Amino acid sequence: MTQQKANYPLNYGQDTAKDRQQGMAEATADKVKDVAANAQEMAGKVADQAREYGEQAQEAAKQIRPFMEKSLKEQPIATLTGVAIFGFLLGALWKK
Repeated sequence: MTQQKANYPLNYGQDTAKDRQQGMAEATADKVKDVAANAQEMAGKVADQAREYGEQAQEAAKQIRPFMEKSLKEQPIATLTGVAIFGFLLGALWKK
């Protein structure tokens, strides 16, 4: 009689546990990569939106400047009082 050899591992429990650990590690690495890609995409969107808001603020400042200059020439005390109140309110909101 001839003896046949099977190509089966003798340590079933160890190989499957290692395979599961490796599979879990790969799945975790894939998830981390996905989260990093999503975070990078979101950061890009936030930066674009901040840039757009900055441009809008600059445009608003350009439009207000002639009004402020005229107001300072005609009613300096009232203009400075208004600016002081606006600064106080802005500071109070910023503090929160």
